[in-house]
Amino acid sequence: MQVTETLSEGLKREYRVVLPAADIASRLDEQLQEMKAKVRINGFRPGKVPVSHLKRLYGRSVMLDVVQEAINEANRQILEDNKLRPAGEPKIDFDGEKDEMEKAFESTADFAFKVAMEILPQFEIGSLDDITIERFIAEVPEEEVDRIVERFANQNRPYEPRPEGEAAEKGDKVTIDFVGKVDGEAFEGGTGEDIDLVLGSDTFIPGFEDQVVGVKVGDERQIAVTFPEDYAAKLAGKHATFDIKVKVVSAPGEQKIDDDLAKAFGYETLEAMREQIRNTLGEELTAASRAQWKRALLDELDKKYTFELPEGLVEGEFATVWRKVELDQQRSGKTFEEEGTTEEAARADYRKIAERRVRLGLLLAEIGEKAGIVVPDEEVGKALVERARAFPGQEKMIWDFYRQNPKALNEIRAPLFEDKTVDYILTQAKVTDTKVSKDELFKKAEEVEKDEAAAPEAE
Repeated sequence: MQVTETLSEGLKREYRVVLPAADIASRLDEQLQEMKAKVRINGFRPGKVPVSHLKRLYGRSVMLDVVQEAINEANRQILEDNKLRPAGEPKIDFDGEKDEMEKAFESTADFAFKVAMEILPQFEIGSLDDITIERFIAEVPEEEVDRIVERFANQNRPYEPRPEGEAAEKGDKVTIDFVGKVDGEAFEGGTGEDIDLVLGSDTFIPGFEDQVVGVKVGDERQIAVTFPEDYAAKLAGKHATFDIKVKVVSAPGEQKIDDDLAKAFGYETLEAMREQIRNTLGEELTAASRAQWKRALLDELDKKYTFELPEGLVEGEFATVWRKVELDQQRSGKTFEEEGTTEEAARADYRKIAERRVRLGLLLAEIGEKAGIVVPDEEVGKALVERARAFPGQEKMIWDFYRQNPKALNEIRAPLFEDKTVDYILTQAKVTDTKVSKDELFKKAEEVEKDEAAAPEAE
């Protein structure tokens, strides 16, 4: 086999591979000899089938195996001899016209093909201690714990029906049936029966509860509201009416915050319930802080490192992002012009996003590998269990799919590896902790979410 490099430009490499006719014939004959000892054909004793007969029957299919084996061997040789790390699957292009290909398949002419690939860029990681990150942290406010305990108490508050004829007041609980209509037509999800509503809880559409104050048992009333602009797409901003029928009006009883309240929610004591609430809020604050500082860290890495990117990886990432953009537009019905841009400008913006993702992906992979970061199988297993649990009734199918598809399983392992790598980088960087309020921290995390929402992920 003769391998000749024909292109070395940036990250692109091309090679011409020639398999001499004699070599093809030898490989084909070797395969047929192996087949001769195994094949069973009527009219011939085992192992006595002439090779020429086998060639007539199976020559072309065996030659396809020979060609595939030669391609695989050439790819291995190219990578090993040149110490290359491919950025994707090599592309194979066969030389010659159809007649020449036929001659090669008949072992009467050399078999030639081209191998084209992109390789991963080489870059120095260097020191990470020049990366400076401001990490925002917040403590759990006790008043927030108090507020949630009070909410639990409200949920557990007893209600007693008001005497017949008494009107509902703010704070009362009413039980109603309702039918919602837009333009006089009932809409999906707008009908309910025996629905409990605490007036003043702001759980219904703005303006709804205020119009229910003053109703009595047996009353029928029409409520007029306008759906918020950020409501579900089909109803956002639309005017609607709800025909309600009042079935029960109940007044609130005494609100108690004590150990009995905690036991009603499965806790031994009130303090145990407060501690669990405190821990849950702490986890939320930790997650919000991580979202903020991780984004800041990735921004610093993106600014610090510049290197050539494999075009194939960028094109693949851009195609994935753009498909999501088009799907989002189909669902929302909005055009680029309505979003204040053009398709050309949007493509340019999303290509930059694709380039950033590829750059950071290659960078984190290199840093993680150099740092010896691994993701144990048990961690992958736990993450896979969580993924399967997101599909009730299909857990086994999801589990088997990932276990039987290594590439799909890597979708589970990759984010775990990234998180471990990001945590490692944080230990090398200069980190300044800044205390902020809970609201400030969540606001910063929301800003990160908005930025990420503008850069769609693959579905």
